[in-house]
Amino acid sequence: MSPATPTAPAERTLRTATTNGRAERPIIAMRHISKIYATGEAEVHAVRDVSLTIERGDFVAIMGASGSGKSTMMNIVGCLDIPTQGWYWLDGVDVRLLDEEALAEVRSRKIGFVFQAYNLIPRTTALANVELPLAYAGVRRQERRQRAIEAIEAVGLSERMSHLPSEMSGGQQQRVAVARAIVTNPAMILADEPTGNLDTSAAEDVMRIFSRLNADGRTVVLITHEADIAAFAKRVIRLRDGQIVEDYRASAVTDLPPRLGVERTIRTVGSTG
Repeated sequence: MSPATPTAPAERTLRTATTNGRAERPIIAMRHISKIYATGEAEVHAVRDVSLTIERGDFVAIMGASGSGKSTMMNIVGCLDIPTQGWYWLDGVDVRLLDEEALAEVRSRKIGFVFQAYNLIPRTTALANVELPLAYAGVRRQERRQRAIEAIEAVGLSERMSHLPSEMSGGQQQRVAVARAIVTNPAMILADEPTGNLDTSAAEDVMRIFSRLNADGRTVVLITHEADIAAFAKRVIRLRDGQIVEDYRASAVTDLPPRLGVERTIRTVGSTG
């Protein structure tokens, strides 16, 4: 089934969001998104009529149990799959209109992916792993080296730049993966169960990094089934049977992420007590 043709109301929704310029344009604008898979003679409705807007600078966790539709949502958000019905604009780009080559280009320019499996090249240093997306983009060696160094410094791994993945802990490898995700300066970081392979301490370290990146203005969308991980986000969306059943905000888009704000308050109180 091909994606539906947009109607005038859906087009007006996006124009309204962009009236005041780029800063007002949402990173994600979905209208009546559905994804249907054919399995033999049956149809599986993995996502059902989801409408969703995510503003620039937000930190959003999408939660759900197995079979809830969150993995399908991640694939649609990340332009790894296209919806059967509905409309999806990613940073103003109408994803419905793109062929596979154009989708790949949008993914590389606008999305920084972080996966549960770190997906690092085993026999390549942390620095070279982080440089890789820039090399694919044709960035000159000197510039990509400097940008990779800055990205690694941003995740607190300056002393590990020359180490191979096998010489680092799981938490450190995931931090390298985060550095690789941000080195292209994407419109959004999309993290799929990024703490799934980590112990509690390493998971919290990684989530603090996401919080700091968000505090610096980066948009973060996190897919997780863990409530304690979702608690780092400003907004939590819960899926069940392919539909949004809960959507609540812990803090405003312009506020610090909840856990980071609490930590800074504690430090401030401690220093003046």
